[in-house]
This record gives sequence, structure tokens and C-alpha cells, in this order.
Amino acid sequence: MIRQTIGMTLLWLLPTIVLAQGVPATPKGPEAGTRTHVQNYKDMVLATCIATAYKNDHGASMDAGSSVSALRDWTAYDLEKAPSATSTLVRGYLARDYRNPLAEDEAPGVRFDLLKCLDLYHSKALDDQAKALVIDPGQTSRDDRGK
Repeated sequence: MIRQTIGMTLLWLLPTIVLAQGVPATPKGPEAGTRTHVQNYKDMVLATCIATAYKNDHGASMDAGSSVSALRDWTAYDLEKAPSATSTLVRGYLARDYRNPLAEDEAPGVRFDLLKCLDLYHSKALDDQAKALVIDPGQTSRDDRGK
């Protein structure tokens, strides 16, 4: 009886043990240092878009802006051309008219700014900009430190 109970308990715990082995350890800090320069550049543009879109929400804008600053440390890109190019791209996407009459009835004044930023993040325009401005796109900042 005891053996059967232990066997049933182990059978019940097995999926939990197997799943726990696949769970990554909690990182001790930002993971941007492990991502490529091109990934970090695109993340930086997304954070810039969010900071711009929510500039009237102090907490959201400050957090997104701080994330932009942090991502700069992990990204190699053309420091002279990127600020203007990024600003132009962000303004263009945020100026899009995503009005939806059905949504307007439920939430008057909704602008879908986050959706615009996500569309920017996944756009060919951002891919092209990243290709033109990012230095060593496949490298990470950790790779750079090893040079």
C-alpha cells in the first residue's frame, strides 16, 4: 500500500518535475546585452515610439524613455543619423489614422497608439532603417566587450 502511494505520488509529480526543468532561471538584470545590435535598435525604436505616444502619461513616458537610454548602451548604431531618422519614423507612424467607428462608440477618442508602435516595430521601414544605421548587426554588446 505504501509503495503504491509513493508510486502514485511520483506519477503525479513527474509532469511538474519535467516542466520545472524547462523553466529558465530568473535573470538578474536586463537581457539586452545578450541580444544583437539590430534587435536592440528595433527595441529602442519601439520604446521611443511608446515614450512619444504616451508623453502625457508621466509614468509610462518616463519608463519608456529610461528604457531607450538603457538600450543605447547595448546598441551600436550611427549616432549622428539615427536620432533624426528614428524621430521621423515614429512621428509618421503615430500620425496614422487608425480610427474605428465601432471602437469610437465604446471608447471615444481612442487612438490605437500602441498598435501603431507595434506596426512600426514589425515594419519593413524599421528593418530598412536598422540595416542602414546599425553597426555589426549580428553582434551583441557582450561580443563587443570581448574584442
